[in-house]
Amino acid sequence: MQQEPWDVIIVGGGSAGLSAALMLVRARRRVLVLDGGAPRNRFAAHMHGVLGRDGWSPMELLATGRAEVERYGGVVRSDEVAAVAPAVGASGERGFGVTLGTGEVHVARRLLVATGLRDELPAIPGLAGQWGRGAVVCPYCDGWEVRDRRIGVLATGPRSVHQVQLLRQWSPTVTFFLNDTDVAADDLAGILARGIEVERRPVDRVLSDDDGTLRGIRLVDGAEVALDSIFLGPTFVPNDGLLVGLGAATGEGFGPGGGEWVEVDPMGRTSVAGLWAAGNVVNPAASVPGAAGGGNLAGAAINADLIEEEIRTALAS
Repeated sequence: MQQEPWDVIIVGGGSAGLSAALMLVRARRRVLVLDGGAPRNRFAAHMHGVLGRDGWSPMELLATGRAEVERYGGVVRSDEVAAVAPAVGASGERGFGVTLGTGEVHVARRLLVATGLRDELPAIPGLAGQWGRGAVVCPYCDGWEVRDRRIGVLATGPRSVHQVQLLRQWSPTVTFFLNDTDVAADDLAGILARGIEVERRPVDRVLSDDDGTLRGIRLVDGAEVALDSIFLGPTFVPNDGLLVGLGAATGEGFGPGGGEWVEVDPMGRTSVAGLWAAGNVVNPAASVPGAAGGGNLAGAAINADLIEEEIRTALAS
């Protein structure tokens, strides 16, 4: 076991975790980032709406972020975390023990979890193969690229009504596939009033050409609708096992599927002393800039929390 604890261990090397790490290493904190290597947006070739980095590969952004953290002395490792637990340091201070998949254990005074979420897609054949390419979730991220083209919106719940109305902003050719999803009559009236076509026949599968390009949607009666892009709202499932296992309080969920999500204050503090969270693991609505902003705030707040502890220790001695 490591003798000197890290000031902070960050589990998750996406935009939230790396942004927090950058704040902390620039504050001269000893920081270890543990990255499982599977960011949510790894399926996308490009990011959009990211100021100064519009059109960049998300993986390129993360590689640049890792280099920045390491430039200030931070350590970024590609490792899976097997378990976390409360720990007591050599001087009696409380912290966290983090066990890696190799069995190696590291101790930190503070722990930030930025493990993101996973998108659970409807069980429609062919859809998963298009995820991040022909099938996407965010109009602000991908609407411009399919402006004035044939857009399909696959209904998955109440939020789909807002999504399809948003996409009418980018194209006059939008089809709303209800796929047995209940939509209120007044919502349907508003959709039809804006020239959006409503397809009531259930979806059989998503179609792709031999080169992997999206072709469209086949309905259960065999009819095909040609499309250039499909938007949908997946079920958001937070990767919050570490947080919940440490006893972090949860509350009412977000988005399609609902569920329980770990609650944090505006700076990312959970209900467990010393435990913080940032990014999609606690905020499914955060895009890359939002997740990075959450990590930025959490990093600054963790440093302030460590300073308060150091003041108490100095007064006690």
